[in-house]
Amino acid sequence: MTQSNHNVLDTSHLPDLVCFSHLRWNFVFQRPQHLLSRFARERRVFFFEEPVFGKGRARLQVTRSPEGVWVAVPHLPEGMDEQGVVDAQRVLLDEMLQRHVVRRYVSWYYTPMALSFSRHLEPWAVAYDCMDELSAFRGAPPALLHREAELLQRADVVFTGGQSLYEAKKDRHPNVHAFPSSVDVAHFATARGPLADPVDQASIPHPRLGFFGVVDERMDLELLAAVADSRPDWQFVILGPVVKIEPASLPRRPNLHFLGGKLYTELPTYLASWDVALMPFARNESTRFISPTKTPEYLAAGKPVVSTSIRDVVRPYGDLGLVHIADTPEDFVRACEAALAEDRSTWLPRVDAHLASMSWDSTWGGMKTLLDAATRLHEDEKSTVIPMPVTEDVATTI
Repeated sequence: MTQSNHNVLDTSHLPDLVCFSHLRWNFVFQRPQHLLSRFARERRVFFFEEPVFGKGRARLQVTRSPEGVWVAVPHLPEGMDEQGVVDAQRVLLDEMLQRHVVRRYVSWYYTPMALSFSRHLEPWAVAYDCMDELSAFRGAPPALLHREAELLQRADVVFTGGQSLYEAKKDRHPNVHAFPSSVDVAHFATARGPLADPVDQASIPHPRLGFFGVVDERMDLELLAAVADSRPDWQFVILGPVVKIEPASLPRRPNLHFLGGKLYTELPTYLASWDVALMPFARNESTRFISPTKTPEYLAAGKPVVSTSIRDVVRPYGDLGLVHIADTPEDFVRACEAALAEDRSTWLPRVDAHLASMSWDSTWGGMKTLLDAATRLHEDEKSTVIPMPVTEDVATTI
């Protein structure tokens, strides 16, 4: 055996991972993508998305992402009733597992609603990565709370995307662990250096105050409009897809620039020339438990941050003086003024000291340890064979 073979990590003993998600792999690169890309380095990962409806027969489109994840998208005929949708997904799921010879696997859930077509599976372990309180989102299915209760009964380990969610779930399962979303510091730190301004942003004057992320009911559009009206000399750059709200409902001002969705790889190039980064979240049921990934991402880019009083932003970032917190338009404007005047020579070292303990690698490593422990427990149970008593009739047959 050559030296290079000695250095190859044998991961053949690891079970595959089958993930059920309400988010699409190619939508926004966030928590699921960071974690599952890392799992894909050591085992096969299948990412089963919600269905797409159109013409033609039911089929499953399975492609491999650049990160090595097998992305499965059910394509179902339009007009199917609810039970038909469930039955079709179950058939497509079973066919995928059979076609790819998926025998030893763990189930990883982002949406409890997937239980409707996956509860018949027999995984070696079940993990629930509760990254949001989905029942509080606009358009949440009425059955979601019941399905989550069922998933909590089935799960071997539960992860939460923030401290607030942990506090809400900790008494509902004996094995709940808080894993707030982390940050790829090196990726966003490139925004601290000189980068060429993207074409669609280059003509926008300074000061620039920016936001990236999904634009939906969690954004306080009234606050954004009021701040833009208060300071017409400031330019507000908004990056991200518009989801679950009508684009016509977006405030239109000369100093509001909605530039649409951008790739994860492109974000530092936009951030590099922002003067302040914003998180103008509404304070409602849909934001009560959120733990915005963009908080440490903005900070890693070296940008002063202004946010509304989201609990998982106030704790720890606001309490540590790393993020400015404000809720009313008047206070938000004052906070932005303070951020623009931030003394970065004293603020940035404190930011870096806090971020030094954060990485997606360490977050993934902690979650993997807990998942593997749950898997080993079930493997031990499955490998324990209870001998069948040998009767005289059986012995005679043998």
